[in-house]
Amino acid sequence: MHKRHLLFWVLTLVAFVFLLWLLSEILLPFVAGLALAYLQVPLADRMQRRGMNRTVASLLIVGVVVLIFILLAVFLVPIMAEQGAALLSTIPSYVERLQALLADPGPPWLRHLLNEGDASKTMSELVAQGATYLSAVARSLWSGGKALLSFISVLVIMPVVTFYLILDWHEMVATLDEWVPLHRRETVHKLVHEIDAAISGFLRGQTGVCLIVGAYYAAALTILGVNFGLLIGISAGILTFMPYVGSMTGLLIATSVAIGQFWPNWTWIGLVVAVFMFGQFVEGNILAPKLVGDKVGLHPVWLIFAMFAFGYLLGFVGLLIAVPLAAAIAVLFRFALHRYMASPVYRGVETD
Repeated sequence: MHKRHLLFWVLTLVAFVFLLWLLSEILLPFVAGLALAYLQVPLADRMQRRGMNRTVASLLIVGVVVLIFILLAVFLVPIMAEQGAALLSTIPSYVERLQALLADPGPPWLRHLLNEGDASKTMSELVAQGATYLSAVARSLWSGGKALLSFISVLVIMPVVTFYLILDWHEMVATLDEWVPLHRRETVHKLVHEIDAAISGFLRGQTGVCLIVGAYYAAALTILGVNFGLLIGISAGILTFMPYVGSMTGLLIATSVAIGQFWPNWTWIGLVVAVFMFGQFVEGNILAPKLVGDKVGLHPVWLIFAMFAFGYLLGFVGLLIAVPLAAAIAVLFRFALHRYMASPVYRGVETD
């Protein structure tokens, strides 16, 4: 009986993943709408408790979200697109400058480190390979994010999905709850509560971290006069959704741009490095413990792996569902491990 149940759930999971892969090209507005509804349902509940009609509250929330998207599309996106195009066009000149910088001095320590061959030639090859890799990554991001190009469809469909999900959220949850077998309902409720706590705690907390850190990086780099500072800072803030990835990526890109722009003035290059070192310190020691906490149960390595894996399999939609699925898998794995360690198999107790 237990084997039949296990087979059923395994087949259900396989079918679910296959449908996600099959429909990944059209799922973006629906997954984004579901994510926004999940985040905004508590706000709608508070507005309803204060006497506001739920339909009006849902319309107001969706209207504010759409207005924010429009403002971003009108004011911020064009600037970032312009800086992105300029950055791509200047990458060859930065690569040439880095190659000249590395090849000219011919530092003995570098030759000793590489232990063989011509250091300047080897470093030139490494820089060229790095430029090729960055170009490949840019092309993959462009092709993998092609669903974002259908901005109009997202702007039209996503608000509708969000509105109806916020409006009928509790009714849908109650319907799903009725499908759970009565003798398993208490266990399922406990697991769902743990999954919900992990997802909501991480999403709301890490979103706040991304906004604060992204604004700091963008402002600091712009004040320092770093080329494409707004683009680099905001991109680093977005990538901060994966802990440590945003600051490290921003540090590498901003330092490379600063070297190409300010060399041989090490003061400005050092200031750029200091901006990211300070940002990483504040993120790791103040913002993350305060906003995210240590009870969400999502290890950074597991989260980064999940986002890369689901992003590779399902593109941008995979990135949106990576955190919920990672949280659910982590909770279910801990539950299964707890049951295993409490079983006679683990304790070595023989049963008839």
